[in-house]
Amino acid sequence: MSTPIFKRILLKISGEALAADQGFGIDTKRIHEIAAELADVHTLDIQMAIVVGGGNFFRGVADQAKDMDRVSADHMGMLATVINSLALQDALEKQNVYTRVQTAIEMNQVAEPFIRRRAIRHLEKGRVVIFAGGTGNPYFSTDTAASLRAMEIKADAILKATKVDGIYDADPMKVKDAKKFDTLTYMDVLKQGLKVMDSTAISLCKDNNLPIIVFNLNQRGNIRRVLLGEKIGSLVSA
Repeated sequence: MSTPIFKRILLKISGEALAADQGFGIDTKRIHEIAAELADVHTLDIQMAIVVGGGNFFRGVADQAKDMDRVSADHMGMLATVINSLALQDALEKQNVYTRVQTAIEMNQVAEPFIRRRAIRHLEKGRVVIFAGGTGNPYFSTDTAASLRAMEIKADAILKATKVDGIYDADPMKVKDAKKFDTLTYMDVLKQGLKVMDSTAISLCKDNNLPIIVFNLNQRGNIRRVLLGEKIGSLVSA
C-alpha cells in the first residue's frame, strides 16, 4: 500500500526523544534524524501537526521543581516545550519543509499565537504546524494538549511516538515478560491504568472517538509505516 490511510494527523513526540542518549537538552544529530524522517513522511502529501513534550529540559531540573509551586513548575515545563518546538522547526526548515510554531502562551516575537483557523489553513497549504506551550494552562500535560489540538484541527488520529514498540502491561525496559497489547479500547487503558497517556487525554479521545497509535520512534521508517497502514505498535480505539 502506498497511499496514506490518514489525511491529517497529530504526532506527539516526547521531549526525551530529542535528548537521545545524553538524557538532557537537545541532541543535534538526533533532532536532524527525526526532521529527515518527518520530511520524508511529508512527501506522502499528508497534513501533519506536531506536539513536542518538554521533559528533556524540565525533568533535568525536577529535583528543584518538587519544592516549587505546581503552577510555576508547569509554566517552566510549557516554556521547555517552546524551546523544543523552535529547535524542531529549525531542523525541519533545513530539510526544506515549511513549518510554523504556534504557542498557547503569547510570545509574538518568537512564534504565532495558537489560532485554530490559522493552524488549519497552514495545514491545508502543506505546512507542518508545531503546537507549543501545552494547553496554556497548568495541571494539563502535553498529552492532553496533543489530544485537545488534535480535536481542534479535526485530525484523523494521534500518533504517539515513544521509545518502546507499543503498549505493555508493565514497563518492558524493567519487566522482562511484560505483555504487549496490539489493540485496546479506551476503557481498557483507563481501567488498567496503563501509562500510555494520562487519563484526561485518553478520556478526551474516547469522547471524540479519536484513535491513538503508539509506536517506536527509534526504529527508522516507523512513522511512514504507520501512515501507510502497516500493523505496527498498538492501537487504542473504540
